[in-house]
Amino acid sequence: MEIKTYRSIDMAATGRNIARLRESHGFSVADFQRFFGFSAPQAIYKWQKGLTLPSTDNLYALSDLLGVPMEDILVPQSDDTTPPDESHRTPCDSVFFPESDARPPTAA
Repeated sequence: MEIKTYRSIDMAATGRNIARLRESHGFSVADFQRFFGFSAPQAIYKWQKGLTLPSTDNLYALSDLLGVPMEDILVPQSDDTTPPDESHRTPCDSVFFPESDARPPTAA
């Protein structure tokens, strides 16, 4: 079984991208605050500083507001910051079923 690796989200770069997109569309932090119904702007500042990411719901709403796909908001880590190759990890099947013939029965 081949383990697929993936790149993590670069939170700092995503935050900078959110700020860039907000500014390029002419929105202020207060505009975002009102749009999301936040009582204070701290969440927006945390996104822009890369301290937190928007929730899935807020990311979806942000994508709609800005007219860009969610993938254009999130920034993956570049190859040089990707965590080390994890091919040395044991596949789940060998952890749960250490003997190759010790698989759960299949429906007949």
